[in-house]
Amino acid sequence: MYDVVALGELLVDFTPNKISENGNPCFERNPGGGPANMSCAVSKLGGKVAFLAQVGNDMFGQALKKIVENENVDCTQVRLSDEYKTTLAFVGLDESGERSFSFYRKHGADTMMKTSDYDLSVLKDTKYFFLSSVLMAEGTSRETSFEILEEVKKNGVPVVFDPNLRFNLWEDHRELKECVRKALTYADIVKVSDEELEYLMESDNLSEAAKKMKEEFHIGILLVTHGKDGCVAYTDNGIIKHEGFAVEKPVDTTAAGDSFTGGFLSTLASYDKNYNECSLEEIRRCIEIGNAVGSLTVTKRGAISALPNWDEVKKILK
Repeated sequence: MYDVVALGELLVDFTPNKISENGNPCFERNPGGGPANMSCAVSKLGGKVAFLAQVGNDMFGQALKKIVENENVDCTQVRLSDEYKTTLAFVGLDESGERSFSFYRKHGADTMMKTSDYDLSVLKDTKYFFLSSVLMAEGTSRETSFEILEEVKKNGVPVVFDPNLRFNLWEDHRELKECVRKALTYADIVKVSDEELEYLMESDNLSEAAKKMKEEFHIGILLVTHGKDGCVAYTDNGIIKHEGFAVEKPVDTTAAGDSFTGGFLSTLASYDKNYNECSLEEIRRCIEIGNAVGSLTVTKRGAISALPNWDEVKKILK
């Protein structure tokens, strides 16, 4: 039994590292992709994860698959495509460590996934299924995402969805909103940033927007993250808030949200019962650990390489 089966993109993040002697920025090759980051976060905390993805059968894709395998994630269903190349993303960082992305993704391997290429029997043996909207931006992966969601629901597995909005991947932002809202109808647990919530629900009243989203899409647990200010969880039994952990000097916020979700999900899965049977205190503990994992991740450069293990998390919890 897996704690989480994740579907999504695995790509290269070229992260700024230093300035060359000629005054040019140097970029470091790091593994990335939200679902990949989240999967590795769960695994580093002791969870069992399987990952469904596609990368190019090139130097980037081969290296990426090996890196994720080395994090003890089951990559049996990470395909190496001879037809399509691995997607690349160049990361820009401002003085506070906040990042922006430039994608090189047209016909990237992650956009051209097909349901028939995967053994979906794995969906019968997991506690949670995770995905984001990035696969839905273009190519055959959009249809594949919804086909697999249908199969997940048939198996009665709770769906965890992170909109993870990347506006520069979508030619039509109306289409983006339509796809995300469609995906929300499948979701049992949703992790959304405050900015994403405001955009999707067209309201700057975050509390009202959260309640509206939860009610409209029948979401069991809605996690609204507020960056350094922590997270608020809206559940059927009440609202829980955790202020987060102070970070003196963030280095790189890449994967902060993904690692939060990994910390939350690994803890939730450890209870070994349905999420809607968890007490408010148990959900609060999930958020606390998620915030701890996220706060540690931003203290290092990169994504997967920055993820903490359980011993590191325990120190900050104390």
